[in-house]
Amino acid sequence: MSYPPPQGGYPGYGGHSPQPGYQQPPPGQYPPQAYPPQQAYGAPPPQGPPQGPPQGYGQPQAYPPQGQYGQPPQPHGYPPQPPPQGYPQHHSPYPQQQQPYGAPPPQGQFPPQGQYPPQQHGQYPPQPGQYPPQQHQQPPYGGPSAPYGAPPPQPYGAPPTMPTPPSPGYDPNQVAHVDLSGAADALRKAMKGFGTDESTLIRVLAHMTPQEIPALKQTYNQRHHRSLESDVENECGGYFEFALLAILRGPLQQDVWCINNALKGAGTKEALLDDILVGRSNADIRAIKTAYQQKYRRSLEADVKADLSAKTERMYLMILAASRQEESAPVLPQAVDADVMELHRATEAKTGTEQLTVCSILTNRSDGQIRAIAQAYEHKYRRALESVIRSEFAGHMEDALVRMVRTGADKAMRDAISLDECMKGPGTKDERLTQRVTAVHWDRQHAAQVKGAYKHRFGKDLISRIKGETSGDYEKILVAMLE
Repeated sequence: MSYPPPQGGYPGYGGHSPQPGYQQPPPGQYPPQAYPPQQAYGAPPPQGPPQGPPQGYGQPQAYPPQGQYGQPPQPHGYPPQPPPQGYPQHHSPYPQQQQPYGAPPPQGQFPPQGQYPPQQHGQYPPQPGQYPPQQHQQPPYGGPSAPYGAPPPQPYGAPPTMPTPPSPGYDPNQVAHVDLSGAADALRKAMKGFGTDESTLIRVLAHMTPQEIPALKQTYNQRHHRSLESDVENECGGYFEFALLAILRGPLQQDVWCINNALKGAGTKEALLDDILVGRSNADIRAIKTAYQQKYRRSLEADVKADLSAKTERMYLMILAASRQEESAPVLPQAVDADVMELHRATEAKTGTEQLTVCSILTNRSDGQIRAIAQAYEHKYRRALESVIRSEFAGHMEDALVRMVRTGADKAMRDAISLDECMKGPGTKDERLTQRVTAVHWDRQHAAQVKGAYKHRFGKDLISRIKGETSGDYEKILVAMLE
């Protein structure tokens, strides 16, 4: 599978007019310590006087702001091209992340050092007695060079970065303390006796949170002495059953199930591996590896080595090393420029591509750092980083690296494009569509952003498009998850 080149440049997202509820990430400046979250779709850009270039960073040219909605899309990717006379010096040279969906625009304040930054996927700081702190602190981005896959060493006196907590559903201690006996009884009644009440199954399960799923299954078993998943398997069928089981596994066990499905049998489903592993936080990767080991009594790294080979194997092992810079790590202009020059040296500046050099950089940087690298690369070399990857790589490695860049640029747009890929052309890729809709629906705010991004990119309503590609109870469960 390969991503189609974005229409009209990335992330200009084509020539459609702006849609309500979606706004392209505005430009900003690097914070001194923590990288702020992305600006909400539909929220106004941050207010405040124009900022000058970072102190102590020489006299670089300032990067232009990204194209704003209501203006013609730019032809080649992240920042628009400069005017002939050069960029105004008052623009900040680097991009700013978006605030979480629905949050007020930033007022120039960044997360206090030593605290968890706001997350982009419904994550939240651990509560007392939950997710234990890491045994080591990650060194800041931009330190001395290190071997492939290893984080740079900690400079003396550098402030530590805080680890990103796991996503909801990826920490066993994150359990909902609510009474779900009514939901469990309704599900049993819907599947008991002759026939099945599919509408009740959809109503009860479509909006369950990751923390409620294990509690619901436990309550169902305690009250009815039956397995909820087994009853769904016996009473339902087709892609409707496939979707319900994806919900009932919960996000972590669904990831584990998908990875095993991608690796088992003849051939490897690399696109499914990319969906699960690329762009994930260190905490989520560690949770996935632990759950995989517990379920299949095998190391995920060992299974990847057995199923893949050569540089593709090396790339996935870099991802599984869980050595990315945390999202709280600072984005340093000098380090961004060093990565940009190294990426150019390893690709366009020579005959032949140093593929592992590119993989090492992109698998070890945070989303905010990758966004900064992509914008700085295009400003310096007048070519989008995604285009460079597409011309220098092929096949599965190309797809994975493009997904890394898109994850850093805009997760909602990345997922909107991925969903459309399941429905375009002859036939619908139903298993992949179900997996991707289920993954998106766990975070209601992110799902709303994806719908806005889809409308902006393709000029269509995502739910209407899904209705046109599916039918019956299968259609209803997909639509319910996104409503």
